[in-house]
Amino acid sequence: MPSPTFSPLYQQIKALITRSLQSGEWKPGEMIPSEMELASRYKVSQGTVRKAIDELAAENLVARRQGKGTFVTTHHEDVVKFRFLRLVPDEGEPHYGASRVLECKRLRAPAEIARLLDIRTGDSVVQIRRVLTFSGESTVLDEIWLLGANFKGLTAEKLTEWKGPMYALFEAEFGTRMIRASEKIRAVPADETAAELLSVPVGAPLLSVERVSYTYGDRPVEVRRGLYVTTRHYYQNDLS
Repeated sequence: MPSPTFSPLYQQIKALITRSLQSGEWKPGEMIPSEMELASRYKVSQGTVRKAIDELAAENLVARRQGKGTFVTTHHEDVVKFRFLRLVPDEGEPHYGASRVLECKRLRAPAEIARLLDIRTGDSVVQIRRVLTFSGESTVLDEIWLLGANFKGLTAEKLTEWKGPMYALFEAEFGTRMIRASEKIRAVPADETAAELLSVPVGAPLLSVERVSYTYGDRPVEVRRGLYVTTRHYYQNDLS
């Protein structure tokens, strides 16, 4: 018979704070209570709370600001904004490109997408296709699948009007926050559609990036398949 597993006290406090973040008790951009207040609330030492917050900060769920307090991170901030944009120009600073939405429609999930999103085949999903342009050059062709239940009312108009990272829109308008993502990267030749939309020859080498993004509770909410032109950009990953 397997022995019961006990999680350290700070891990239990971390789980309680995460639950409050998930329920929206403290919203993105808001300050959370002080370590002293949280210690009193959970009836534990300040050191235990500090250790829990250290881990949440390392995971970019909260950010400490010297002399101000600890805040819930938001996809509007640079600290989080560029966590999910790994494309860096050969020259200049990383920045978000202009987004041209090709389509945004609601449909029934194909089997492979349903498996990745942990839903049933045929459940509602939103499919988005867009081209990201950097310095006037088409650089990324994205195909994105979102959980239909989380994104009711998402339209091409909303996506086009929004100025800023797509994840910031998902957070602000739909209350869905991307916490982490898992990616698979491979080299692929451009097919006719990609070649036309990205202004490259058929068969040109592209970087294919397949991402599954998760919200609180490790729930998958997005599958994203991107084709990247890397003649003037590279894909940067920081390992720690």
